[in-house]
Amino acid sequence: MYNNGDFARWRRHPWHGMAAHPGDDKGVVTGFIESLPGDTIKYELDKDSGYLMIDRAQRTTAAPPCLYGFIPRTYCAENVAARCAGTEEADGDPLDICVYSERDINRTDIILQAKVLGGIQMIDGGEADDKIIAVLDGDNVWGDIEDLAEMPSIIVERLQHYFSTYKQVPGKNPNINVDVVYGRDQALEVIAAAQADYDHHYGHLHA
Repeated sequence: MYNNGDFARWRRHPWHGMAAHPGDDKGVVTGFIESLPGDTIKYELDKDSGYLMIDRAQRTTAAPPCLYGFIPRTYCAENVAARCAGTEEADGDPLDICVYSERDINRTDIILQAKVLGGIQMIDGGEADDKIIAVLDGDNVWGDIEDLAEMPSIIVERLQHYFSTYKQVPGKNPNINVDVVYGRDQALEVIAAAQADYDHHYGHLHA
């Protein structure tokens, strides 16, 4: 479907065309932003073209509490699922990332550098769907924080509430669990597992 020539001639594909880490520091990752705080339309990367598409208009009033996107060259498959007790599969998408910044960032379809703080182990319909939590690297307010434990607890609480309710509609209760929260070290292990899954399934694109 893809070849290296495509990447060289055209705009880099947000998922395949850039590295997960912008440099040698494994605690800083590249984030591609799909959605903004307050969005009631769910935007998602079209995996073939690399452009953002409208996945769906949310049926409820749920809206992400922060910047939301994914880490390039990651994929949630067998290695990610193996880290999540009670699951045998992952959601088959790039690894999601939630990014906080003191300043408003009011556009999507951008890349940024984010410092990893931790994550939420989300299980959606029996599939592992981890959410990495990070802050904008060098942020004037949040930039000195090193671990999720240093963030106000309400930050994690709001994320848990959003991800546990954003698929709810009257009469239906989605099978979602977001009880497990982890810090920086485990988040880096999840990212490494998602990179290993990407290399296994899509490494041929970069041969």
